[in-house]
Amino acid sequence: MRALLLAAGLGTRLRPLTTNIPKCLVPIYGRPLIYYWLKMLIDAGVHPVLVNLHYLADKVRDYIRTSDFNEVVSLVYEENLLGTAGTLLRNRAFFNDEPLMLIHADNLSKFDVRAFIERHNSRPVHCEMTMMTFHTAAPESCGIVELDDSGVVKAFHEKEEYPPGNLANGAVYILEPGIFGFLEKIGREVIDFSTEVLPHYVGRIFTFHNGVYHMDIGTMDNYLTAIGEFRQFEGKI
Repeated sequence: MRALLLAAGLGTRLRPLTTNIPKCLVPIYGRPLIYYWLKMLIDAGVHPVLVNLHYLADKVRDYIRTSDFNEVVSLVYEENLLGTAGTLLRNRAFFNDEPLMLIHADNLSKFDVRAFIERHNSRPVHCEMTMMTFHTAAPESCGIVELDDSGVVKAFHEKEEYPPGNLANGAVYILEPGIFGFLEKIGREVIDFSTEVLPHYVGRIFTFHNGVYHMDIGTMDNYLTAIGEFRQFEGKI
């Protein structure tokens, strides 16, 4: 299985930390955030990995070029951001018409990648993707999901003041290649996965729960919290 690691964001909520550092390179215990994603994926046999670039792209290129991941990572630059699903569609050929993993690299996460793949392989026959979920301490700031008895998403609640629970979308997915047909029908280059794709698939999204660690480090408060918490989880799995 191959993966797309979305790493082109501006990281505006993390400034001044991201004034001269792209968000995917912010340090976590002396290593850049993207290191943890690449190490976890490659150790589980998920490679090659495609990483999209935009903000401070040369710094990401320099890191990958001098890292142990250079031979299994491909980089693609976006002069104009295409949106999370637009990037996926633009790079369709990379995935060889096979299932793929789509990951937002602005989260710090630890989970069993092989178990995630196994969960997807055991999905109900009508489901075309599997979403990673986690329990959040701030449900009003996340996309909260409701599941049916078989673990399939039956409703989304996007950043509502009083959502029904704290089970959140982790923005990590395994997708069947049939999704590209739907993306092509949208008929645009710029497509957002959360707002334009997920609603179409409600009732056909299976779930895998990350019970180890997952944190959106998009704000300075969350980043500092993650710095204080992650070491105890790093050696797990």
